[in-house]
Amino acid sequence: MGIKRMVGSFQVNRLKRKMNPALLTFPSALMSPRHILVCLPAGLRELTLVKQLLPTITRLFEPGDITLLTMPGIRVNDIYPRKGFQILTPTVDQLTWSGLPKKSYLEHLKHYQFDTVLDMNLEPSFFTSTILLALPNALRIGRGNHLGNPFYNLEIKTRYLRDERNIYRSLLETLGGIMNKDVMYPTLYSNR
Repeated sequence: MGIKRMVGSFQVNRLKRKMNPALLTFPSALMSPRHILVCLPAGLRELTLVKQLLPTITRLFEPGDITLLTMPGIRVNDIYPRKGFQILTPTVDQLTWSGLPKKSYLEHLKHYQFDTVLDMNLEPSFFTSTILLALPNALRIGRGNHLGNPFYNLEIKTRYLRDERNIYRSLLETLGGIMNKDVMYPTLYSNR
């Protein structure tokens, strides 16, 4: 384990001990989100899959405003359309030496007043973990058996382990079922 990972792990664990999440009632917490933050994955394959799911995510959370948050060092302006989405990309001066967001960047995110955070990462990330811990009053949704409590207060488990398409599909289908919304999926999902 490198020194940066060790420092990042220590800082996330310190934030985790300080975390005091808000009490939410389900499914009412999902019914009228106004400001949604979607944490994008770091991998190109996963970014492409999430891009294809943006119309589904938009239908799930309409009429809320959706903001996309990229991982540090990832530029998605060439991949993702700007139409209808605000894209936040942290710069080097907004990060600590270990790659975590600085307090000033976390305060900047708090000004958006996100009430829902959808974590689309399939791999644990200290950066995303810090973002989730910095928004304790938001409904934080993520994949089950991934980070768990206190990072997520709605953890959706799936039977798929390595099939990214079906993991995302299962996550959004379950959200649609809880919200009583029919969601249409892009043609990338075909029954095999």
